[in-house]
Amino acid sequence: MADKPKRPLSAFMLWLNSARESIKRENPGIKVTEVAKRGGELWRAMKDKSEWEAKAAKAAKAKDDYDRAVKEFEANGGGGGAANSGAKKRAKPAKKPSKKSKKDESDEDDDDESE
Repeated sequence: MADKPKRPLSAFMLWLNSARESIKRENPGIKVTEVAKRGGELWRAMKDKSEWEAKAAKAAKAKDDYDRAVKEFEANGGGGGAANSGAKKRAKPAKKPSKKSKKDESDEDDDDESE
């Protein structure tokens, strides 16, 4: 899966990548999660997003290229389609044979005697 093509960035992510350093400068010691939260607040408050939407529109072509590359990747045996698209799943451990209680063993002995 390491060779799978990456999805293009949204307008918000393009903007956040450029604004991240200034957010950190304005808020020293801010946590990564708080940078993203503050970025979301600033993005929602922004009136003119046209610059970033134009960049994202350019990314629409990149998205078409991405979709084509993903189909080609999966057609060549990579990824495995929808079944492998999620996060890695851990295999369930094999079930241990259940221990029979003495009562169960005595019931089986009774069944043997009645035959």
